[in-house]
Amino acid sequence: MRTDKPRRVAVTGLGLVTPVGIGLKPTWEAILAGVSGVGTITKFEPQGLKTTIAAEVKDFKPEQWLDKKSIKRYELFIQYAVAASKMAALDSGLGVSLDGVDHAKAGCALGCGLGGLQNMEDNHNILQAGRPDRISPFFIPMLIGNMAAGVVAIELGLQGPNYLLATACAAGTHAVGQAYQLIRDGGYDVMLSGGTESVITPLAVAGFNAMKALSTRNDEPHRASRPFDAQRDGFVMGEGSGMLVLEEWERAKARGAKIYAEVLGFGASCDAYHITAPPEDGSGAIGAMEAALKDASSRGLVPEDIGYINAHGTSTGLNDKAETYAIKKVFGERAQQIPVSSTKSMTGHLLGAAGGVEAAFLALTISEGMMPPTANLENPDPDCDLDYVPLKARPKVLKAAMSNSFGFGGTNGVLIMGRAGDWD
Repeated sequence: MRTDKPRRVAVTGLGLVTPVGIGLKPTWEAILAGVSGVGTITKFEPQGLKTTIAAEVKDFKPEQWLDKKSIKRYELFIQYAVAASKMAALDSGLGVSLDGVDHAKAGCALGCGLGGLQNMEDNHNILQAGRPDRISPFFIPMLIGNMAAGVVAIELGLQGPNYLLATACAAGTHAVGQAYQLIRDGGYDVMLSGGTESVITPLAVAGFNAMKALSTRNDEPHRASRPFDAQRDGFVMGEGSGMLVLEEWERAKARGAKIYAEVLGFGASCDAYHITAPPEDGSGAIGAMEAALKDASSRGLVPEDIGYINAHGTSTGLNDKAETYAIKKVFGERAQQIPVSSTKSMTGHLLGAAGGVEAAFLALTISEGMMPPTANLENPDPDCDLDYVPLKARPKVLKAAMSNSFGFGGTNGVLIMGRAGDWD
């Protein structure tokens, strides 16, 4: 299904399950206030691990979104995706039944990095104990990442395209980009899109520790995630889900929907350099940003229209320095005048869910005219010398803004959104 003319794409609904809040209002208020969702791990006893902190979702009540039988069958990353999707559908005004929507023209594109890792660990322990007969019949469905997209489709009746992208920490952004393209060029009317993740497990923490990727600031959890700070010592694992309702523009306008922002462009690239480290010259990130700007140029956007960047900003030595360099290469001298912030300073790094959550934050930043702070940025790294909106949120009317996501394997994704009504 293709259209002869590219169609415009609106963001009409948002749903969030994050370490700083559940639901749109509490999450956004916490982000603007610089509240950290990082604390000592409670999902398991972290004794003996180098890192004993993470950004866990608190007070999640799956029974608000799923029946008891489904809760038993679905791993947490699936539950988060369903909850955030239903929140987004309700927020859009379409409702969870997507009233008035042709369900064959409505789909789902999600990002997820690791899927049901806790489920794998639990069932492996059963197998190692010599009880293969006790392996759950739901082990495989609960394990595979694409089940999140499948269950969201089942719960909301989405009969159009159904994708789960497993592109590491760029997955959520890639998914939103895919959904945007399906509406713009493919003739679909509504897409549920974003990311989901829940892998705060002993094996995952130990694995990232082995890579020396995680912060070990265990005595000060709320200060551990500190992107662009000279004293950063690694990222903090997070979990949750961020979902968006993307809708064909004229359809959204015709039904009087609230439009948070318009998706203007998407770009992707690969570093083709290293399995985990970015190139120092930021070449892959540069390519993705330039591709997004070129894509958005068809809507009349020029680089000077970008007034804010939600950075990938992981709080690792290599990423923050390379991303800073890339932004300066793309925007030249003007980079010094573009506010940049990393919301991972508060949510931690949600891995495959990060891009979805941060796409929702980007839409809110544009809609509300408030740029989130970079928390814990107390001692700026001399190599990271941009305006990172340190410590306090800042108001700004934005015509357009950008969100960056970069993942292991050198995979990169960039989204550009604009203020509703400014691109008519």
